[in-house]
Amino acid sequence: MEWLVGEYGSKWPFDTVVIDEVSSFKNHQSKRFKALRRVRPMIKRLIGLTGTPAPNSLMDLWAPVYLLDQGDRLGKTITGFRDRYFNSYSRGVYTEFKQKEESEKRIYEAISDIAVSMKAEDWLELPERIDRTVTVRMTGKAAELYKKLEKELLLEYSDADVVAQTAAVLSNKLLQMASGAVYDEERGVKLIHDAKLDALEDIIEAANGKPVMVFYNFKHSLSRIQERFPQARILRKGKDGVEDIRAWNNDEIPLLLLHPKSAGHGLNLQESSCRTVVWFDQIWSLEEDQQANARVYRQGVRHNIVILRLVAEGTMDEEAVMALERKADSQEALMQAVKARIERVNA
Repeated sequence: MEWLVGEYGSKWPFDTVVIDEVSSFKNHQSKRFKALRRVRPMIKRLIGLTGTPAPNSLMDLWAPVYLLDQGDRLGKTITGFRDRYFNSYSRGVYTEFKQKEESEKRIYEAISDIAVSMKAEDWLELPERIDRTVTVRMTGKAAELYKKLEKELLLEYSDADVVAQTAAVLSNKLLQMASGAVYDEERGVKLIHDAKLDALEDIIEAANGKPVMVFYNFKHSLSRIQERFPQARILRKGKDGVEDIRAWNNDEIPLLLLHPKSAGHGLNLQESSCRTVVWFDQIWSLEEDQQANARVYRQGVRHNIVILRLVAEGTMDEEAVMALERKADSQEALMQAVKARIERVNA
C-alpha cells in the first residue's frame, strides 16, 4: 500500500478500493494505514472484508472504520475514540484501556449502517468443525525445571543460562518449555521433554495415512518436529510455495508444518483430504488462531475438520488456550495470566 500510494500520490486513479483482510490496517500508526489515509479523500467507495474485525478488542475497530467513513462514525482521532468509549488505567510501563459500560452496544450502533456481518455457517453448508484439547504431561526432571523457572525466573546451565527478566519473557519461556525446549541467553536450545512429539506421533498414526497439518510457533519446535518426522514439509516462498500448495491439495504432502504468522492469510489449503489440524505450540493471538484454522476449514472443504491443541498440563499452555476461548485482548491476557500464575506459585 505504501508503494502504491507513493507511485500515484495526488493522481490516485481508483474510485473504488476493496481491502481484503481490512483488520491488517488496525494499527493507526502503521505505514500502510497512513499511506491509505493520505489518498482516502480521493476514493469514492472503500469496502473492507475480514473475518476478524476486532481480533484483540474493540479498540481495533477505529482505524478500519476511519478508512471506511473518514471518521464520521467513530471520530476523527483515535484519542477521541478512546475517550468516548474506554476508561484508561496506568499500569506502570503501559496504559490499559477497558470498555465503558454500554460501549460495545454504542459502537455497533454507530457503524451498523455501513457494516454487514455474516457467519459462514449462515450462508455456507460447511462440514462440522470439532475442537479438542489433547493433554500432555510433563513429568520428572522436565516438570521440576518448569516449576523452577516459573518460581525463580532462572535456570542455570554450564554454558548459558535461561533467564526470564520480564513477565512477557517469562510467559514466552514457559510456553516454550511446555512444548519441550527453551532458548537460553545465547540463543542455544535446551531440550526439556518429548511429550508433545510423542502425542503428535500418536495423532499422525491415528490419521490412518490422511495428511496432517501442524502449526508451530517456535523455531526449535519446527526443528524437533522435522527431526522426529522426516516426511514433514514446510511451505516455501514464491513459485516453490505455489507448487507446495498444489502438492498439499493433491495429498502429496503427508505432514505440513506452518507458522501462523506466515500462513494466516491468502492460502487455500482446503482441497486435501486432511481432517486433522494440530497446534503443537499455543499462542495468545486470537486473530492468528482464527485465520490459521481458516486455511483448511473454509469454503470448499468436503469433510469434518478436527482442531487438536497439544496442551501441557499445569502450564502456561492452559492460560493461552483459555485466553483464546475468552477472546480476550492478547497482551492483557498475557500479563494477567503471568501475574496470576506467579501469585499462585509464590503463595
